[in-house]
Amino acid sequence: MFYHFYGTQLAIAKDRRCLKGVGKMAVNVKIPTALQRLTQGKGEVEGSPGRVIELIRDLERRFPGIGERILEEEKIRKFVNIYVNEEDIRTIGAEAAMVKDGDEVSIIPAIAGGV
Repeated sequence: MFYHFYGTQLAIAKDRRCLKGVGKMAVNVKIPTALQRLTQGKGEVEGSPGRVIELIRDLERRFPGIGERILEEEKIRKFVNIYVNEEDIRTIGAEAAMVKDGDEVSIIPAIAGGV
């Protein structure tokens, strides 16, 4: 069954298997400027859904060196904050927090300074 929506054809499937691979989404990971040299200058990269720790391991596999700047002994470094859809992961399971397709993950390093 097909419907037209503003000139775009949309498939409505009764069986979800028919949609496999169609409209596939990923996790959008925002990379801070300080780490963009490790991601070939990209401020945003795609990640796979799963646990935050798995996402970071995948980033390390694809962008060597990024993991050691985020993790220390498989835990998020004390001065790195990670948010999933603007919610601090420390309040939703820390490294075990789940991310799903369409989520936005922000990696925010703490910045210190003073007068």
